[in-house]
Amino acid sequence: MSDHKNQFPEHARRVFKGVLFEVWQWDQKMYDGSTEVFEKLKRADSVNVIPVIGDNILIQEQEQPDKPMPFPSLPGGRCEEGEDALSAARRELLEETGYESDDWELWRQETPSHKIVWTASTFIARNCRYRQAPVLDAGEKITTQLISFDDVLLLADNPRFYERELAVPFLRMRLDPKLKEEFCARLFK
Repeated sequence: MSDHKNQFPEHARRVFKGVLFEVWQWDQKMYDGSTEVFEKLKRADSVNVIPVIGDNILIQEQEQPDKPMPFPSLPGGRCEEGEDALSAARRELLEETGYESDDWELWRQETPSHKIVWTASTFIARNCRYRQAPVLDAGEKITTQLISFDDVLLLADNPRFYERELAVPFLRMRLDPKLKEEFCARLFK
């Protein structure tokens, strides 16, 4: 997990710890001298992988018990306790798709919400090769398919696309030919 020590004031205290989330609160002095309770969530960092196979990208169609419909996604998931983002990305790619790679690059790291202490890292995995059958969690049904780079960028239009934090960069590439060309070169170098 990322170092999130500076995300809370020293006097913040954890008031709830669930399976996925922690709730932290602290007293915050306001501009008029009054005090209000501020609050943030904390969760495990997560990873996404853009797996490159030849001149295509491997994506998934997933079903999960808490989602009403299947949804397109990239391989990925939560970092386990003490696991760095690259190790989590390698593990998730292998578990969900059966593919592995020796050619990894961190593309993006972002905090999707200012109210949740959480870093989402997106990696490019080039020259992926099949190693084994996927090993899925009990709450996952996943099928994979290869699609073109242009079709990956179209995922931004799909309201069910799981990695919503990637919709804007994908849209920007569709609108800016230079950005698209640079990213395409980065994926397929």
